[in-house]
Amino acid sequence: MKHKGTNQLETERLILRKFRIDDAEDMFNNWASDPEVTKFMTWEAYKDVSDVRSYIQSCIENYKDEEYYWVIEFKQTKQVIGTISVVKMREDTACANIGYCIGRDYWHKGITTEAFSRVIRFLFEEVGLNRIEATHDVNNPHSGGVMKKCGLKYEGTLRQAGLNNQGICDMSIYSILRNEYSIK
Repeated sequence: MKHKGTNQLETERLILRKFRIDDAEDMFNNWASDPEVTKFMTWEAYKDVSDVRSYIQSCIENYKDEEYYWVIEFKQTKQVIGTISVVKMREDTACANIGYCIGRDYWHKGITTEAFSRVIRFLFEEVGLNRIEATHDVNNPHSGGVMKKCGLKYEGTLRQAGLNNQGICDMSIYSILRNEYSIK
């Protein structure tokens, strides 16, 4: 693998980039304070923008060449509306597990699919990964829909293998291999 870090990426509607401290208000207002958005996340909804600012500061301090953590900026409004990241990297198998979160106002518009597709392209073509995977709580099927639209294949359900704000949960796992990937 050739680690490149969190490079800025673009799509038709989005800019995927590193966090900036001035993203705190957008993050708080657009997704991080919404309990409906964080329902299936492993972190609780934020109660205060200063806590978001502290979180962003820690992200900025921890950016390294082998870290991949993007905010999703919607070009039309220039607002940050979500995140997408490599939540786990396995160097030995050249595999990354991807996680994402997007504000409720942007659900069901193809935005997460657009962002994830661009990240897949970057990780296969530039970083040299062999496998990209993602999981979702079985009670959150829309997340699985994003994975399918991005070309990932359902591999199975991991029983009581996840923990989120709903408690212990079954997790569906999807993946795509480099030899299955084609530029879309």
